Amino acid sequence: MSTQHNAGNGPLTGVRVVELAGIGPGPFAAMLLADLGADVVRVDRPGGPGLGIDPARDLTNRNKRSVLVDLKDERGPGTVLDLVEKADILVEGYRPGVAERLGVGPDACLARNPRLVYGRMTGWGQDGPLAATAGHDIGYIAITGALGMIGPDPDGPPTVPANLVGDYAGGSLYLVIGVLAALQHARAHGEGQVVDAAIVDGTAHLTTMIHGMLAAGGWQDRRGVNLLDGGCPFYGVYETADGGHMAVGALEEQFYAEFTRLLGIEEAAPARRDFGRWPELRKAVADRFRSRTREEWTSVFEGTDACVAPVLSLREVRVGRCLAEGEDRSDA
Repeated sequence: MSTQHNAGNGPLTGVRVVELAGIGPGPFAAMLLADLGADVVRVDRPGGPGLGIDPARDLTNRNKRSVLVDLKDERGPGTVLDLVEKADILVEGYRPGVAERLGVGPDACLARNPRLVYGRMTGWGQDGPLAATAGHDIGYIAITGALGMIGPDPDGPPTVPANLVGDYAGGSLYLVIGVLAALQHARAHGEGQVVDAAIVDGTAHLTTMIHGMLAAGGWQDRRGVNLLDGGCPFYGVYETADGGHMAVGALEEQFYAEFTRLLGIEEAAPARRDFGRWPELRKAVADRFRSRTREEWTSVFEGTDACVAPVLSLREVRVGRCLAEGEDRSDA
């Protein structure tokens, strides 16, 4: 068994987690538990999970220990069950029925450890018409309505938000919430549980507020025409003179007043509450942002309550963090 750096502190110190290695939301959920101080042992399979990146650079491996187990070998399931016997939580992200066929499903694990919280991550759930169907984030968020409302153009296709909305927000975070709630129950009552986190369920739940706004008449059921989807001229992204972009979120009156003052378009400010003049206001904002570079606008808004920020790339974010922490950024 190899050991990586382990935080060894945090609110979950003393909690033992077994992670059956996979890709995507399952490893991320286990990473969150490790970040909170849990002792996570990742059960890796021969050949790796097939993610296609150097495991040393896979940040979801951080704060975890690992052990290599071939679950298709006759001795493999017994090794995992030995780990389960001393664990508090198990996390797996196989298709429905796979863990059972491998001999490490909920029944086998809970028979060995009745206090275990068995966390499962799937896209469509353990049963139902789509349960056995292959899928990815984009499909999960498509059928929940989440994808359909993302994007600035009401007549164009939706914007794909990487795999953040389904896999990680609707998947990993809901799984972690579920297993921690079940862990509390197990400690209070000595009784383990199976937590089934389906990405479609979590993603649908994320849209709760929007459904409420739709029912109340405060949201139109199409993209790019609402307050929070790019339809609002003071909640959106604008191009700068150098091809960069600035993000604007000046929703409240006082923040909007600061925004228009610093942008230098106070004469267009009265159009804020006049939906009919929003195109005029959007053009005024866009024209003004194109008059300076992203760096110049960043300097203008820095330290203010105008709710404006530069849109950074992943590499820019990493370089900035390294500079702040004094790290080597030679390969950034």
